Amino acid sequence: MVQMRRLFRVRGIESLRINMLEPQMSPSALTSLPFSIYSLHAAYAQGTTAQSVLSEVLRRIEALDDPGIFIHLATADALNAAAFALGPFDPVAKPLWGIPFAVKDNIDVAGMPTSAACPDFIYQATTDAFAVAQLKAAGAIPVGKTNLDQFATGLVGVRTPYPVPRNAIDPAIVPGGSSSGSSVIVSYGAVTFSLGTDTAGSGRVPAALNNIVGLKPSLGMISNSGVIPACRTLDTISVFALTVADAFKAFTGMVAYDAADAFSRLAPTPALRVVPKNTKIAVPNCASRIFNGDDAQAQSFDHSLDRLASLGAEIVEIDFQPFYDVAALLYHGPWVAERYAAIRTVYETQLESLHPVTRMIVGGAEKFSAADTFEAMYQLADLRRMLEPVIASVDMLCVPSIPTFYNLNDLDSDPVGPNTQLGAYTNFVNLLDMCGITVPTQPRQDGRPGSVTLLARWGADGEVASLADALHRAEDPLLGATGLALASIPAQPLCTDPSSDEIAVALVGAHMQGLPLNHQIVGRGGRFLYAADTAADYRIYSLAAGPPERPGLVRQTDGSGAAIALEVWAMPQAAFGAFMLEIPQPLGIGTINLSNGLQVKGFLCEPAGLEGADDITQFGGWRNYLAREAV
Repeated sequence: MVQMRRLFRVRGIESLRINMLEPQMSPSALTSLPFSIYSLHAAYAQGTTAQSVLSEVLRRIEALDDPGIFIHLATADALNAAAFALGPFDPVAKPLWGIPFAVKDNIDVAGMPTSAACPDFIYQATTDAFAVAQLKAAGAIPVGKTNLDQFATGLVGVRTPYPVPRNAIDPAIVPGGSSSGSSVIVSYGAVTFSLGTDTAGSGRVPAALNNIVGLKPSLGMISNSGVIPACRTLDTISVFALTVADAFKAFTGMVAYDAADAFSRLAPTPALRVVPKNTKIAVPNCASRIFNGDDAQAQSFDHSLDRLASLGAEIVEIDFQPFYDVAALLYHGPWVAERYAAIRTVYETQLESLHPVTRMIVGGAEKFSAADTFEAMYQLADLRRMLEPVIASVDMLCVPSIPTFYNLNDLDSDPVGPNTQLGAYTNFVNLLDMCGITVPTQPRQDGRPGSVTLLARWGADGEVASLADALHRAEDPLLGATGLALASIPAQPLCTDPSSDEIAVALVGAHMQGLPLNHQIVGRGGRFLYAADTAADYRIYSLAAGPPERPGLVRQTDGSGAAIALEVWAMPQAAFGAFMLEIPQPLGIGTINLSNGLQVKGFLCEPAGLEGADDITQFGGWRNYLAREAV
C-alpha cells in the first residue's frame, strides 16, 4: 500500500484512499461477491449500497499490489460523491446503476488526467468522451484510467514508461496490448467491465491472454469523440468483461449516433438472441493456419471448432492467405502514417518523450510517400473486392485469437517480432470493416487460456456476440483469474423480439439460414430471431417450379393441417418493400399463426400454385424434407 501511494505521487496523481462508508453486506459476503451486472444489481436490490461496492473495488485493487494497472485512480471521496449522485437504485432508468468500470488512458473522463502513457502529454480532461458520458448516464461509475502501450501502439502491453501490468493468469506472459491495464483489471474481477480501444487487435489480444471476453464493435457504432486516435479511420472503443452478457450490455449502452464524430455511423442497437442452427462459419484451412509451432494452441482451436459443430454450426475451411495479405498492410504499409498524424506534434517537438519502440514504429511513416499511400489503398480495395464473396457466403468467421503466447523475456530479445505475430488474426479486421468478439474456451492442455474470436460483416455485432455467449456457456471456463465458474452467474434471457424499426418475418424454405436464398435476407440487414413451429393447421408442399427448390405453405381449415418448422427473422422495415419485390408467384406474404400463439408475417402460397406440387407435410418442415431427399 505504501509503495503504491509513493508511486502514484511520483506520477503526480492522487493517492489511493480506503475511507469509504461501511458496507451494508457483511464484509465476507461483499468480498466474495462476483462483480457481474446481474450479481451487483441483485445485491443492490437487497440493500447493498453503491458506496460499499466501490469501497470493495478499491480494496480489491489494493490487494493486487500491481502498480502497473492504473495510471490514475479515483479517490474514495470522488467515488463516494459519484455513488451519492446516482440517487435511489433504479435499474430501469439507469440499466448500469452502480456498475464500476475502468477506462483506458487514451479516453477522456472528466476530472481525470489523460496521458496515453506519455507523461509529457498529460492533460486534464474537462469533459467526458461521448461513450463515457453514455455510460455515466446509464449509471455506471468510472474508477480510474488504465495503463496501455503508449499512444495505443502495440499488442504486447509492455511499451509503457510506467510499470508493466502483470498478466493476470501468468505473470511471465505479456499482458497484451495496447489495452493492457483494462484487460488485467477485469480478469482479476475488480471491476465489472473496462473500456479499451481496438485498431489492430488491442481489444482482442489482451482478452485472449487474460482469459476474458473482448468485444470489438463495428466501426462507428461507438463514437470516438474524446478518444486520442491511433489510426482514426480504423479506431473503435472496445469492451472487456468476464462474460459476454456484461460486455454486450456495456457496448449497447454506448451505441448512439454522434454528429460531432465524422466517423460515427447510424445503426440499430443489436441484441443477444437465440443462435440459429446451421450457422455457417468459415475457418482457416489447415494449410493456412498460423500457430508458430504451438501444438497446444492448434489442439485448442480444433476443440473449439468441435464445440461449435456440437452447437449446430456448419464449419467451412477456406484459404486464409488473402486475409493475411490485408493484415500486412496495417503495420507494413502506409497506415503507419496515420499513427504519425495522430501524434505528429509530440513526435516533432517532444521526440524524447516517446517510448523507444513507439518512436521507432511511428518514425517508419517517413519512408512512405503519398503515392505509396494511394497504391496501398488500391491494393486494399482489390483485396476487399476479392474477399467480399467469401465473407458474404458465410454467417461469420472463427479464428484463433492469437497464434501462440509470448513471455516477457521474448520481448526483451525482440520487441517487434512477437507483436507482429500476435496480430496475425486481428490486424485485418478493421481494414475489412468487420466486427468481432474474443471469447474464452476451456484451458489448453498446458493450462494456458483457450480462446477463439468470432468475426462478421459490419453491423452483425449481435450475431457474433450471441454465438460467443452460447460457446462460452457450453465451454464453461473459469472467469478470468477470479476462480469463479461461468455457471455461477445465471444466464440472462435472450431477446426474441424485433426492434421498433424492424418487422418479424417467418421463413419456411429457401430463405432460411444456410439455404440458397438466405442472402436476400442477410443482405438487407435481416437477422435471426428464433426457430418456431406454425400452429397445427398448415400443410407444406414442394412446388414444381424452380430452381431453387421452393416450398409452399398453405393454411387448412378442415383440421387436416400440422405444425410446420420455420425460422423467424427480423428485417428492417425500410428494406422490406424491396424484399417483397423479389417474391414470385405463387408465393406471397401473409399472416402466419405460430404454435406459441403469436402471429407474424411470412411466406404463404396461393392454392393455384399447388398444381404439380408434392405434399411433404409428413416431414414437418423444409429442412427435414431436404435432408430426407439427400439420403
